[in-house]
Amino acid sequence: MINVVFFARVREALGTDGLQMAAPEAPDLDTLLSTLRQRGEPWASVLAEANLLHAVNHEVVHGNTVLNDGDEVAFYPPVTGG
Repeated sequence: MINVVFFARVREALGTDGLQMAAPEAPDLDTLLSTLRQRGEPWASVLAEANLLHAVNHEVVHGNTVLNDGDEVAFYPPVTGG
């Protein structure tokens, strides 16, 4: 299983803090995003935001990444400090 988690306003917009998907359904990050966006709104718009950050196993990734059984994928907005 792939553990998918959502943080901050992403979690609020989607109404859930996470879900699990079978690894064969999400062999890579692009496929996972495509599958989640097919859930319709608000999933499609929230997960298509240009500044949305993606992390696999607590490391930010850019572009497509291979996913493996047991991975955790997190989606969250940019973090600002002050």
